[in-house]
Amino acid sequence: MALTLTVPPKVTPRAFERLAEINEGADAPKALRVAVEGGGCSGFQYEIKLDDPAEDDLVLENQGQKVVVDSVSLPFLADAVIDFSEELIGARFTIENPNATSSCGCGTSFSM
Repeated sequence: MALTLTVPPKVTPRAFERLAEINEGADAPKALRVAVEGGGCSGFQYEIKLDDPAEDDLVLENQGQKVVVDSVSLPFLADAVIDFSEELIGARFTIENPNATSSCGCGTSFSM
């Protein structure tokens, strides 16, 4: 059986900075959890929420902030870029995923 190496996602400094702003003054800072679930209009959808790290999570850390990805979602997010975007229509965490073959207009659903 061949061993497949998965390139972990990258998190931009801007995403870590925004997470630091969110956690500022919190008694117990939370990690930003990025997960992939079945569903959405294209087959898969991203779930992005504040959470505590779990035992099997990949933990990406910078500036004292943590972004976590569970082991099931990790292959779907290989080499993806997690960023924070502020636009006229709103501000949100975004994922640029080279593994997605298509995505829908909402930006949270994709197919592979």
